[in-house]
Amino acid sequence: MSVLHIADVTKTFSGGTNAVDSFSLDVADGELVCLLGPSGSGKSTLLRMVGGFEQPNSGRITIDGEEVTHLPPERRPTGMVFQSHALWTHMNVFKNLAFGLKLRRMPAAQIREKVEAVLELVGLAGYGDRMTTQLSGGQQQRVALARSLVLEPKILLLDEPFASLDQHLRERLREEVRDIQQRLKITTLFVTHGQDEALSMADRIVVMANGKTEQIDRPDVVYRDPKTPFVAGFIGTMNLIEGEVSNGIFVRSALTVPLPIADGPATLAIRPEALDLSASDIPKASVHRVTDYGSHGLVDLDLADGTRVKSMVAHPDMLRAGQGVDLLPRAFAAYRNNQQIYRS
Repeated sequence: MSVLHIADVTKTFSGGTNAVDSFSLDVADGELVCLLGPSGSGKSTLLRMVGGFEQPNSGRITIDGEEVTHLPPERRPTGMVFQSHALWTHMNVFKNLAFGLKLRRMPAAQIREKVEAVLELVGLAGYGDRMTTQLSGGQQQRVALARSLVLEPKILLLDEPFASLDQHLRERLREEVRDIQQRLKITTLFVTHGQDEALSMADRIVVMANGKTEQIDRPDVVYRDPKTPFVAGFIGTMNLIEGEVSNGIFVRSALTVPLPIADGPATLAIRPEALDLSASDIPKASVHRVTDYGSHGLVDLDLADGTRVKSMVAHPDMLRAGQGVDLLPRAFAAYRNNQQIYRS
C-alpha cells in the first residue's frame, strides 16, 4: 500500500508570494492524480515539495503514514521524472538505470536483472548499450521513466514529462505511461498544463490556480460540471457569457435563456457541443467563421453587441460567413460570485 497525504502545505518564496497556499490532498494507493493548471498555479512547486526538492514553509507530507516533509530526495520513497529527462550523457542506457541500484550496494547480477526487466517494461529491451545521445526524444523519456521505476518507488512523480515532445509522440507515450502505471499499480502524481493529458490519463484531476485548489474530481465531472468560472474556462472550450438575469430570463444582447435564479448579474457557461444552431427569421447571432476539422466543424458566431461564441456542428458545409442563426443551448451552467449556482 502506498498512500500520499498532503496536509495544509504552504510554500512562500522571497517577496511574500505564496506559490502554494494551504494545499491539502490525499492520493490513494495505486491512484493517478493529475495536478492541472496554468503556469504559475503552483503545481510544479507542489510536486517538488513531495519529491523533497523544495521545502514547505508549513504543513505536512506523509507517505504510508510516515512523515517525509523535511527528508532530502534520496531518503524519500519517491521517483521523479522531469521534463528535461536529466539523463547522464556520458553513460549508456544501462549505466543510467543501474546507477541508483549501485548506490544501494545491490549485487551486479540482481542489478542486471532489474535493469533488463524495466527496459522491457518501457519498450526498450536491447537498448542498454546505447548512449543516451543516440536516442530519440521519446526514447530518452522512456529511459527517464525507467530510471525512476527501477528503484521501485512507492510514489511516482511526473513533472510535465511530455512537454518537449511532438503531439503524436505525446499521445502515444501518455497511453504507454498510463498502461505501465496501471500494470504496476503505482501511486502517481502527475503535473501538466495540458487538458488532454489530464482528461485521458487521470483517475482524478486537481485544478489549481494561484496556489490553491479550484476543484478536485474525476475527469468527466471536471469537464461536465465545473464548479467555478475558472475551471469552466480552463478545461476544454467554453463559452462564458456575461449577462443579466431578470424575471427568470438571462439576457445578453439578443441571446435570451430561461434561468431560474435570482435577478442580477450572472455568467452563463455553454460548451460548443451543447450549443445548437438553427435558421431564423429573427437571428440572435451571425456566423463569423466556419472551420471544418473533418470529423466536425467549429463555428465562430457574433452576437449583435460583438460578443463571440462558438458552436460545434456536424455539417459545417451548411453554414457560411454572414449567415444569421438562432442559438439553442441544450445544457449550460450559471455562475455568480465565482461559484456555480445553477446547472441544467
